Amino acid sequence: MAPAAGDGPAPRVPRHRTTLREYVEAALVAVVFAFFAKAFLVETYQIPSGSMEESLLVGDHVVVDKLGWAPRGLPWGPLLPARGLRRGDVVVFRGPEEPGRDFIKRAVALPGETLEIRGKRLFVDGAAQEEPWAVHRDPAVLSGEDLPASVRGRDELPLRTLPPDAFFALGDNRDESRDSRAWGPVPLGHVRGRALFVYWSVRPSPESIVGRNAGLRRLLDGAIHFFSRTRWERTFRAVD
Repeated sequence: MAPAAGDGPAPRVPRHRTTLREYVEAALVAVVFAFFAKAFLVETYQIPSGSMEESLLVGDHVVVDKLGWAPRGLPWGPLLPARGLRRGDVVVFRGPEEPGRDFIKRAVALPGETLEIRGKRLFVDGAAQEEPWAVHRDPAVLSGEDLPASVRGRDELPLRTLPPDAFFALGDNRDESRDSRAWGPVPLGHVRGRALFVYWSVRPSPESIVGRNAGLRRLLDGAIHFFSRTRWERTFRAVD
């Protein structure tokens, strides 16, 4: 009797095809995880200016924790640990005036709190704040209504109460930072995450590289001077 259709050994899949499929699957899983991690877990941010000196320097690259601020409306949202904003946190957020641009500052007053600056000194709910991270490089105290817009409110800010959904953000380099003294409070919904630690720090190039193929030339310049410009002592330094 002739064998029934389908009897006998199954056709063998060539080993090289199986290996290729495994590599493709692994690559897809890695890509999906990378997108998930960037969207909800961690992200990196490069410090572009000196507004947070001496806590963070130009050329510091920091890891930002986004998990505590992940959207709660997603199916897995309720399972994610939430961490409310705390006074003293260094956070990355979308600019109130420029939502397409990210900033990194310190949260110095929380929603509903009162805030005042007198003679460069910060008061929250009437109490003077101890701020070991704050830097004042200009000894002069600027006050009065006739100050230029660029420095108005820098050293003296009248008492105000923050909205229930916004916080006040200041750069640690107080005399050289554009922050909530200029924009006003930052909506909580603009927070992208909290800075955790510096994973790499590099001294900026002493020469400005502009013009044709500037991006490529900056990349090559960074690669050539990687070891000499890296601030090794700042590697894995916690942001506090």
